[in-house]
Amino acid sequence: MVLVSGTGSLLQNIIDNQDNSYRVIKVVADKPCPGIERAQDAGIPAEVVPLGADRAQWNKDLVEAVGAADIVVSAGFMKILGAEFLASFEGRTINTHPALLPSFPGAHGVRDALAYGVKVTGSTVHFVDAGVDTGRIIAQRAITIEPEDDEASLHERIKSVERELIVQVLRAAHVQDQQLIIEI
Repeated sequence: MVLVSGTGSLLQNIIDNQDNSYRVIKVVADKPCPGIERAQDAGIPAEVVPLGADRAQWNKDLVEAVGAADIVVSAGFMKILGAEFLASFEGRTINTHPALLPSFPGAHGVRDALAYGVKVTGSTVHFVDAGVDTGRIIAQRAITIEPEDDEASLHERIKSVERELIVQVLRAAHVQDQQLIIEI
């Protein structure tokens, strides 16, 4: 099960690399977006659960839309998941982030890394918890920041690593006793 909010490029990579180890069973978005179209084009059920004024109700609706998924992947899903959602999918919801957490959490990890002047950044796959990019780290892959990198070029290089890393994690994942086990 994959949550999306935008273009769905990470989703497309996840779909394109499905094998016997994992399958995308549904895609849910918070708004109509190209990610929903990508799912539909691949024959995967897709649903939009729009965020309304009542955030608690939205989280309940999101739990219902996700259903009985073993693993939930937040792939560019730009909303913070609430307590009810996290309780329902505790230890089974993962996210990718374009930085080496715990450094540079939040929506501007690439920009923040460049502004700080670090020489190495990368991609992190982590469990989702109640914080912003604070969940337990599952896997990371580093890349060197090149002198000519700007935010756009660096983000593209990180996305390339992110696509490989999420597939590696999904292929190594299985659920046992309602807990996600990843053996990388």
